[in-house]
Amino acid sequence: MDNGAQALVDHLFRHQAGRMIATLTRVFGPRHIDLAEEVVQEALIKALQQWPYRGVPENPLAWLIQVAKNRALDLLRREASLREKSEDIVRAFTAQEEYANRKVETERDAELIDDTLGMIFMACHPAIPREGRVALTLKTVGGFGVSEIARAFLAKEPTIAQRLVRAKRLIRDEGVTFDLPGEAEMSTRLDSVLEVLYLLFNEGYTAHAGENLVRADLAQEAIRLCSLIVRHRATNRPKCQALLALMMFQAARLPARVGEGGELALLSEQDRSLWDRRMIYLAFKHLEASAEGDEFTEYHLQAAIAACHAAVSSYELTDWAEIVRLYDLLVALNPSPVVALNRAVAVAKWKGPEDGIRAIEDISRHPALQHYYLLPATLGELWSEMGDATKAADFYRQALNRPCSEPERRFLSKRLEATGKA
Repeated sequence: MDNGAQALVDHLFRHQAGRMIATLTRVFGPRHIDLAEEVVQEALIKALQQWPYRGVPENPLAWLIQVAKNRALDLLRREASLREKSEDIVRAFTAQEEYANRKVETERDAELIDDTLGMIFMACHPAIPREGRVALTLKTVGGFGVSEIARAFLAKEPTIAQRLVRAKRLIRDEGVTFDLPGEAEMSTRLDSVLEVLYLLFNEGYTAHAGENLVRADLAQEAIRLCSLIVRHRATNRPKCQALLALMMFQAARLPARVGEGGELALLSEQDRSLWDRRMIYLAFKHLEASAEGDEFTEYHLQAAIAACHAAVSSYELTDWAEIVRLYDLLVALNPSPVVALNRAVAVAKWKGPEDGIRAIEDISRHPALQHYYLLPATLGELWSEMGDATKAADFYRQALNRPCSEPERRFLSKRLEATGKA
C-alpha cells in the first residue's frame, strides 16, 4: 500500500466522511444510519484498493463522492422501501460534487452544513446516554473508527461498539428526527450538543490516562464542530461563541504544553512564543461575539479566565485577583468541587500558598475529589512552596496512587524526588 495514497484516504475519511454520511442519513432517514455508513465505508475501501495501482485521481474528493453516489443508487435498487429516494440521492450528491470541484463557498453549500448540523443534533439527542452521544458523534460526524474511539477513551472496542449499537437503537425507538430542532427547544438541545463538544475537547486537551498527555485530534475535532455551529444562524448563540472562544484559547497553548520528551509543562514554565497567536486572536473575536444578548454561562466565565492568561506576555504579569473574581462568579454558577479547587489555586497565586491551602481544606473531603489526583498534587505544590518538604512528599505520594496519565505520573515523580523525601 502506497503511504501517500493511504495518508490521503485517511485525511479524506476524517474530513469528508461525516459530511457524506450526514447527507445520506438525511435522505435515507435516521433509521438507516447503518446503511449510510456502509456506503461511505465501501467508497473509501474502493479508494484504498484502486489508488495505489491506478494512481490518485485529479480530484480525489470528487471521485469518492461519485463512487458513494453510485453505491447508494445500487443500494436503493435492492431496498424496496427506499427506491423512491433515488432523485434525492442524485440531487444531494450533485451538491457534494459541486462542493468538491470548487474552493469558494456558495449558498448551496449551506445544505451541506445543515446536513452536518442535523447529524450532530441527532447524535447528541438527550435521549441517548452521554457516553453514547460522544461515541456516535465521533463515529458518524468525525469519521473516527471504533478502534480510534476506544484508544482515545482507553476503553475496549466491544464496549464502544455496544455504545454505538445502543445509541442507534434509541434513535430508532425514540423516533429521533434528523432536522434541526425548532426555536422552542433549540436552547435545551444546544446544551446537550455543547456538553458533548466540551467533553471531547477536554479529553483531547488533558488525556486522563494513558501515554499521551494531549490527544490533539479530539481537541481539533471539537473546535471544527463548534465552528460549524457558530456559522449557522439557527445555532449561533452567545454560549456557542463562548465555548468556541474557550477551546481556542486553550488549544493555542497546546504547542507549549508538552515538552520534546512528552513531559508536562506547567503554565508558569511554558514558552509563550510557541503559543498560536492567530488562534488567540480568533478566540478574542469569539469571546467578543459571546457578549451579545443577555445569555451568561459557565463557558463565558471559563473563556474569560483563559483570556486573562492569553492577554499577558509573561506568567508574572497574570492578573490573579481578576481570575479569582471570575472564579467566584463561576462557583456561584457551578458549585462543583473541581471548580472550587481551581479557584483555590488562583487564590494561592494571588495571596500566597497558606491562603490556598486554607481554601482547599474547605473542599478536601468532598467525595468527588477522593480519587482526583490534582487535589493532593496541588497540596504537594503548596506545601513545597511553604518549605515543608515532608508534607509535600506525602501529598505527592497520595497523588501518585490516584489515576492519571503517564506524563502526569512522571511529572509527579520528579516533584517527589525534588523534595528529597522520595
